[in-house]
Amino acid sequence: SSLHGALFVTMARGRSDSRGRSPSRSKSRRKDSRSRSPADGRQKKPDDYGVDTLKISDDDAAFILGKGGKTKEKISRVSGAEIELFERDLILEIRGSKVQRRRAKKYSEGVMAQRTGPVSVTEDYDDGDLTMLHVPQEAVGFVTGRAGNFLRTIEEEWGTLMFFCEVGAGSRSRDYEKLAIFGSVRGRRGAELKVLSAVETKVPGFYGRIRDEVVQRDRGKDESGTWGTDTMTFQDDELSYALGKQGGTRKKLERSSGAVVQYVGHNALLSGTREERRRAKAYMKWLFDQLEGPVYVDGWEDRDDCTVVPVPRDCVGYITGSRRATLGTMEEEWGVLMFFMNKTEEKGRGKGDNEKLIIFGAQRDRRGAELKVMNGIEKKAPGTFTRGVREKTSDVRGFDTDRLVLKDEELSYAIGKEAATQKKLEKAAGCVLQFVGNVAFIAGDLKQRRRCKEFIGWLLQQMRGSVTIPDISRREDATEVFIPANCKGWVTGNRGSELRRMEQETGVYMFMALDARGEERLIIFSQEVGSKVSNTGRMAAERLVNEMIQEKLRDDGRGRSDSRRRSPPRGRSDSRRRSPPRGGGGGGGGGGGRSRSPPPRGRSPPRRDSRARSPPRRNDSRGRNNNNGYHR
Repeated sequence: SSLHGALFVTMARGRSDSRGRSPSRSKSRRKDSRSRSPADGRQKKPDDYGVDTLKISDDDAAFILGKGGKTKEKISRVSGAEIELFERDLILEIRGSKVQRRRAKKYSEGVMAQRTGPVSVTEDYDDGDLTMLHVPQEAVGFVTGRAGNFLRTIEEEWGTLMFFCEVGAGSRSRDYEKLAIFGSVRGRRGAELKVLSAVETKVPGFYGRIRDEVVQRDRGKDESGTWGTDTMTFQDDELSYALGKQGGTRKKLERSSGAVVQYVGHNALLSGTREERRRAKAYMKWLFDQLEGPVYVDGWEDRDDCTVVPVPRDCVGYITGSRRATLGTMEEEWGVLMFFMNKTEEKGRGKGDNEKLIIFGAQRDRRGAELKVMNGIEKKAPGTFTRGVREKTSDVRGFDTDRLVLKDEELSYAIGKEAATQKKLEKAAGCVLQFVGNVAFIAGDLKQRRRCKEFIGWLLQQMRGSVTIPDISRREDATEVFIPANCKGWVTGNRGSELRRMEQETGVYMFMALDARGEERLIIFSQEVGSKVSNTGRMAAERLVNEMIQEKLRDDGRGRSDSRRRSPPRGRSDSRRRSPPRGGGGGGGGGGGRSRSPPPRGRSPPRRDSRARSPPRRNDSRGRNNNNGYHR
């Protein structure tokens, strides 16, 4: 069923064949494989692992790649295969198991076929990864959105691939079109219900005609064998309450329960495993019970999906916020459901008591929300959680919490302006990091906790001087970038401002450190490797750094002075630059204990430059212009 005369060749299993086209890239990858690709060597390849190549045309290449390489990345994500597009040879290389390669080939052909007309879907298209949905003709434009934006948004949210198609050899019906949704059971279900919700808005009553087909779809077809769909019906006022402002209540029910929760007309559809559906229905019941009066969850001590935090009564208003705004923000941030629970007879007790705040959700999310609440209470009533608390280091390999006690000046440096440094360390380490008083609570698995404590240690060393990290070759979370001497100031920026900008954009932690020989290089830390087209992770940060290096080398080659573009006249700003560190956040600085004050206002031109200097993403995604010879 290959399209446009596509030629498919199955190659031998060895990786060396697939990389033979690009010797310089292969050498670079082998050299730093331990730092760049933690999965390499740890994830065992399936027995049927292989490499397929697909010969395509230049126009097809543009469609496969998509804007900024996003379509190629999407095909790779949905199929589970690794995909490489070689621009000069016009060859698409697909690596993975037999099923992954078949799916990637199928998705690629479907994307290319859209260039010339509707995609024809035959019976052999379904590898257990396809949902076919009827969409009334009058709702097709509404579902597609301007330039396909609505479908693209759903694809991004649920990790699916979607397009309208013809089925078999017949022509499309004038009454409806068929939408093909490819992906996992959960991803397809989430995307299908989102589309149905939009269709029901445009064509009221449509869901009623296909209700049984929708509810029965994929029953028992997940790994647990308990996948299914339950339904509830609401009145108008109940629906708006269950939906919440901008869908906030629906989203927190969905994320906290783990089920797919969507409203189609006045119907709530809850899809997931038996346990996920049970949780979603219980949470929905407690949500509506709160309209009637105090709610108390009997037997909460025996549940594994909740955490209870005792909140002093004089802190309840502070934690709740005006019209529940503070609780709502925490629920949105961590994807949990939170409410104060009281037995009717307990209401109006003395002031000295606590109230119980119950938090529902996944373990990690609950812990994040719990620590955020503790942080707020500690500000209002110092000593509530930190009085007599000591440091703690756990040896538990799974999820647990470590504690680290910081001095006052270390605390402000580790939190940073508007908690920017704290968030950066948290994201790069992959753990939950929260400061309750002067105590850092670090929650995650053993690797994540150790990584975060290392990051905090290096951060505090930067307050006092340069940091020495002799060797990172055995680390799975680091990438080295060697920067030419004449480019260091340009890459780090005034007081490390450029490094901090790149950290914020890509979610990494990076700084200049000395190696065993005393030579300085930039190290990028993050548990997320990223990809050639993703905007986050170590590969994204490395791309930005290499772009800055290339820009500086080009400017020097033209004899251009970087002072013209990088900063205001030195006369006025030098004294400010050299001011000693005052705390207020750390990290990211190129060079020891530089202060973290924001860059001068005169730095807006470089922001414009940074956008202009990035090369076309098309080349980035094909991996040919990222290796500048500076990383190892």
